[in-house]
Amino acid sequence: MLLEAKQIGFRYERDRWVLRGVDISIQSGEIVGLVGPSGFGKSTLCRILAGYEKPYEGQVLLDGAPLPASGFHPVQLVFQHPEKAVNPRWRMSRTLAEGGALDESLLGQLGIQQEWLGRFPNELSGGELQRFCVARALNPQTRFLLADEMTAMLDTITQAQIWQVVKEVARRENLGVLVISHEKNLIHRLCTRVVDLTITNEKT
Repeated sequence: MLLEAKQIGFRYERDRWVLRGVDISIQSGEIVGLVGPSGFGKSTLCRILAGYEKPYEGQVLLDGAPLPASGFHPVQLVFQHPEKAVNPRWRMSRTLAEGGALDESLLGQLGIQQEWLGRFPNELSGGELQRFCVARALNPQTRFLLADEMTAMLDTITQAQIWQVVKEVARRENLGVLVISHEKNLIHRLCTRVVDLTITNEKT
C-alpha cells in the first residue's frame, strides 16, 4: 500500500504559503523521517495527510485513490500534546473505544494499567495519556501512522518503550510510519529513509 502527497500547497487565508509543491510518499512497512526547521510546515503536512486539513493545491492518495471521506481513517496522527487530542469529559475506556476494539495485548505492551481505563484525562500524567493516544491510533484498521513529535515531552524510558511497541506493531502489521522529530539520533535509529522538507517545499 502506498500513501502519497502530490504537489501539496497550503496557506492560511491571505498568509504566505506554508507548503508549496510538496511531494512525499510512504510505503507500507517503511518508517520515514521528516525533518526541517520549525515553522516549515511539517505538522501542517501531517494534518493534511491525516485529513484534518484540506490542501489548497495538490492531493493525497492511497494506492492511487482519494482517501475515504467517512468511516475509520486509515491514516492516524499522534500529536505531541496528548491532552489536546482527547475529550476531557470522556473516561479513557471510551476514548479507546472510539478507535475500535480494545486490544488487551497492545495495552499491556504500552504499559497501560487496567485501573487507568476508568480515569479521566486530567487524572493521568502526560506519559500515561500519550500511551492511550498511541493505542487508539494503532487500530487494526490503521495502515499508516504519523508521529508528530510524539514522544518529545516524555522521559527517556517512556520514549523508548513507546517506540519499541510502534516498531513491533509496524513490522507485524506492515504499517507505514512517518516520524517528525528534532532528535537526530531518534530519526536515524528508527527510519529507513529521511525526507528533508527544506528541499521538497517550494513555498515563496
